[in-house]
Amino acid sequence: MRIAIDAMGGDHAPALIVKGALEAAREWPDIQLLLVGDTPRIEEHIEGTMPSNVKIIHASDVIGPDEEPVKAVRRKKDSSMVVAGRLVREGQAEAMLSAGNTGALMTTGLLVVGRIEGIERPALVYMLPTIDDVGVLALDLGANMDAKPEHLLQYAIMGSIYRTKVQGLKNPRVGLLNVGTEAMKGNELSKAAYSLLEAAPIHFIGNVESRDVLAHNCDVLVCDGFAGNIMLKTMEGTAGMLFSTLKETLTSSFVNKIAASILRSSMQKLRKKMDYKEHGGAPLLGVNGLVIKCHGSSDIKAVKNGVRQAKIAIESQLIPSIAAEISGK
Repeated sequence: MRIAIDAMGGDHAPALIVKGALEAAREWPDIQLLLVGDTPRIEEHIEGTMPSNVKIIHASDVIGPDEEPVKAVRRKKDSSMVVAGRLVREGQAEAMLSAGNTGALMTTGLLVVGRIEGIERPALVYMLPTIDDVGVLALDLGANMDAKPEHLLQYAIMGSIYRTKVQGLKNPRVGLLNVGTEAMKGNELSKAAYSLLEAAPIHFIGNVESRDVLAHNCDVLVCDGFAGNIMLKTMEGTAGMLFSTLKETLTSSFVNKIAASILRSSMQKLRKKMDYKEHGGAPLLGVNGLVIKCHGSSDIKAVKNGVRQAKIAIESQLIPSIAAEISGK
């Protein structure tokens, strides 16, 4: 099992990306990790003897966070991200991880790795936390701003397979993000998608409102990338504001500080539940290889969990399962 890691992508690259990969290599010696990037810069962050299951693949260029995705991928063919994608396409790696430019990674998935036959638009997947800690798999959360009903149908099928194969959930409930729960609510896209999902070989439960998502009223949440990305960033912003307000309140007086010390354990558990580092990354489903987008601020823990996520997906035959379902074979 070989996993390529874009060592130069992300806010803390290459230092924390390399260290996270090394921790993963020591944790799972049966995985071969391919660190892709500038060899001298990568070697600076390898302390002691490099694990035997880690190999450096040199790439002379880097795609920056503010570069135009399509132009960057086409012009920077020796960038760490594009080289990692090429390793997947050529069968030299079963998966790739990157914390770099999101748009460029989407483009790499499409132009370098390539789509699964029959998939029109890949989807970016994210696990949203829920009250019962089971989580909701939401897609698409930003890979495509415009979608057709057929795209939402494919998202639903891919999301169902992911929850079953990777997370072991039997017969996952699929909900369609909408402004109301009634069947004929929403815009034309939602109405047309509803009819397709009803007839699909999935456990479709109907429309779901965003206010109910974190209560775990579905296991897979289907939406177009525009609405999904707005929902995700609203949740992230709300969580950040709440934690900031709580911290300010709990440190505003001596009595509150005492209360904070009593609540510390519970608050840490809540923060962990909302922490992106626990999930590792968001897979791009629909491309002909496993592509995982890690958070731009990924640290050692996030990278290690991203490798773990990739390992489980490869072992569970996620990509072949999606390809077989879509092709009908």
